[in-house]
Order: sequence, then structure tokens, then C-alpha cells
Amino acid sequence: MNQRLDAAFYRREDVVQIARELLGKYLVTKLPEGQAVGRIVETEAYRGPDDKACHTWNHRRTPRTRVMYEPGGVAYIYLCYGIHHLFNVVTGEADMPHAVLIRALEPVENLPLMLARRGMTTPSYRLTAGPGALSQAMGIHTSMSGTSLLDTSGSIWIEDRHETVVESQILAGPRVGVQYAGECALWPWRFRIKDSTWTSRG
Repeated sequence: MNQRLDAAFYRREDVVQIARELLGKYLVTKLPEGQAVGRIVETEAYRGPDDKACHTWNHRRTPRTRVMYEPGGVAYIYLCYGIHHLFNVVTGEADMPHAVLIRALEPVENLPLMLARRGMTTPSYRLTAGPGALSQAMGIHTSMSGTSLLDTSGSIWIEDRHETVVESQILAGPRVGVQYAGECALWPWRFRIKDSTWTSRG
């Protein structure tokens, strides 16, 4: 039986471990045009105050990032380059501003809806590889930032479908597009499922 991830999963201290454990879980959106599901195949961890690549580095608080200070289990969605809506999972306890960026999905349910949202006719990795692409395919928008992933009547959540991704299947490397973060840019906090054809090319 599919099981929605609970507060205990999200509210742990180690965001890096959570990012690894989100691999193989299933992101679900249930919106007026239909339900879509994708298997998470790539993530990146961001660890609040001491991570220069994180929006809450040095305890930075803005109207946009206030969501990251909430207890884990809510969505943090921000606009990148004015066009890409990037979906993050807030983790940790309240005032522990950590998050995991979901970078790529393997389409699982309602492929026609995902293709239509992306303006595509033929499935390829471009459909859901990259955080902006997957958000478009799943119908995720910045207006959903702050949405609870725990609310059983909510429009977005993550499920455990009882699949295990073993350590030998996980590739770790530096995060994408954070060269400005100095030594933090080298931290191996991008995680991918080995041999997945759906991960991003970044």
C-alpha cells in the first residue's frame, strides 16, 4: 500500500540523509486537470545557515524564504531566471531552514498530461529532467509555496511505495549552478539514481 511520507520523515536534522532517502520516492500532484506521479531520481540538499549555496545562508530571512523556517513537510517553490518554478521540500524542525531540491523525476502516471503541460508529443528525458521541467510537467507553481505535504486533502505530496534504493545505486557529486558559493559549491550533495535515463544533464 502506498504511504504518504509523514512529519517524522521530514523533521529530522540531517538534510543530506533525507535527500538521499527521497530517491525512489514518488512525487504526486492532484490538480483540477488530473493527477500526475513521478518517481524521484535526482535531488540536492541545502543546509541553511552554514551553506553559502542555500537561500537561508547566514540566517537570511526574506518574504520568499520565510517558508524554509517552518517545520519540515511543506513545499518551498521559487522562481528561477523569471521562468522556472523550482520545487523544494522543507526539512528539519522549525527555524532549522534546510531544504531538498527535487531535480528530476521518472514519469509514472498520466504521461499524456505531463506531455501536454510541457508542449511535447514524445516522451524523452527532457520531459522531467531538471527542476524547472519537472515542475512544469507536474503543474507545480510558486503559488503553491508553503503548501503542506502532510495534508491528506492537499494537492501535492510524496509517497513511499516501498522501493529500496541501495547505496550502490546512488551517485553523489557537486550541486548544479552554485559556483558562487565558494567551497560549498564542491560539497557532494547532489544525488542521482545510477543508470537512470531520467536524470538531468547538468
